[in-house]
Amino acid sequence: MASIDRADPIIMGHILAQHRDLHALIASAKTELAAPDAGDADRVQGLLATLRELRDYLREHFAQEEAGGFLEESVTRMPRLSKAMDAVLAEHPVLLAELDGLIEVVERADIGAGMSSPEWERADHAFTEFVHHLLAHERNENAVVQEGYNEDLGLVD
Repeated sequence: MASIDRADPIIMGHILAQHRDLHALIASAKTELAAPDAGDADRVQGLLATLRELRDYLREHFAQEEAGGFLEESVTRMPRLSKAMDAVLAEHPVLLAELDGLIEVVERADIGAGMSSPEWERADHAFTEFVHHLLAHERNENAVVQEGYNEDLGLVD
């Protein structure tokens, strides 16, 4: 019989899989932004598709968290984590709005002509800032889950 203080390995595996998927999407966008033909029409379309895919993934990921699950279970196990969970959940609309803003900038670019070097550099900088905010959010989320399950996921270090 499994101990009540130990996390379900299926749950932990699910969290790790979601984070791998998320990091793969981030890496894909970084690859688009770092390409030697940065800013040309095809690259802009590729970046836009990747950003939209990332947005859809995050929207679904956040909806799952908000509907209950790992964070809520952590609070059930350790009620003192309630404020930390609320703070994590409050970041969801902010992160989605930040990504939506970047998508709008890329959408406004003249797809037929691509983006100028300064526009591309601004998009790259905005994405880097977004990733910084998203990873900080994920660290906070992982900390709540790890503390609630008393399980080191090896993701916060």
